[in-house]
Amino acid sequence: MIEHMFEDTRLEESAAAAPRGYPCDVYVSSFEEQAALVALLRTRPDGLSWPELTTRVRDEASVERVIEDLQPSQGLFPDPEFADALAVAEKDVHAWNSEGLTFLTILDGRYPASMRDIHQAPPFLFTRGELRESDPGISIVGSRDASPTGLKIAEAVAIAAVEDGLSVISGLAAGIDTVAHTTALRDGGRPVGVIGTGIRKAYPAANRELHSEVAERGLLLSQFWPDAPPQKHTFLMRNATMSGYGLATVVVEAGEHSGARAQARIAVEHGRPVVLTDLVLERTQWAKTLEGRPGVTIASSTQDVIDAIRQIRAADDSINDAIRSLVSA
Repeated sequence: MIEHMFEDTRLEESAAAAPRGYPCDVYVSSFEEQAALVALLRTRPDGLSWPELTTRVRDEASVERVIEDLQPSQGLFPDPEFADALAVAEKDVHAWNSEGLTFLTILDGRYPASMRDIHQAPPFLFTRGELRESDPGISIVGSRDASPTGLKIAEAVAIAAVEDGLSVISGLAAGIDTVAHTTALRDGGRPVGVIGTGIRKAYPAANRELHSEVAERGLLLSQFWPDAPPQKHTFLMRNATMSGYGLATVVVEAGEHSGARAQARIAVEHGRPVVLTDLVLERTQWAKTLEGRPGVTIASSTQDVIDAIRQIRAADDSINDAIRSLVSA
């Protein structure tokens, strides 16, 4: 049985207390659960993909039960391949904890609730910085090679988000991302950086200091192994995560084949509002295709973008108030 593989229990790591800002009964993944998930993802029983394994773990609410279902019966002896993978995973998780990285499984109570039920929910997250139980924010995305007009719009939108108490969510690329985060930091807001590399990497290298500032004063988040390099597909995966984390996505300026295009499309699939500026609508065919879709707003001015964000926030607050009323009734 699978429990025989978890006898080397590290009590000091599995009995974690509820983090600051969370209810005292929030569930924190144990060391064993973290290591088991890492081993499961690395061995991929039956050739299952990460999304398939993630769905099973989420639906079963247990990594151990998924492993038991997928591993062939060996009596008292565990599958050798999985046992070896588990031993390596235990060493890795211990090293990550010692390094000060926060490693969240999808079952962890600190895993962002807004992301848990999206189709592309990552099986785990690495974070640096402050996790919050409730973290309403707006994703501000766009071109690395943005125009002066685009940069001004990004700055104005970030200023408004900070004024309204919203986190500023973006990648950490040059251009729009950098302006969004530096504005949030300058104005005392909360930046949330969602990166397309491992948490130990800073990409581009020119933004290494910005990475550190975002982690120190906000939150840095990665869905990849700590040393994962930058690759095209990882940035597309990052865009899906950014969409899931935020209340809405604002695309300030983007090209025909940019990552922002993918994020806008995925946000529509997630049922998240999308705000596109005239800069995007005038220059890309994909924006014209999205125009008129439910939840998609075309903003003809910076103030239109800000007004749209405030309407989205008000609608979200109303929904949350209604849910709280039902729960307390």
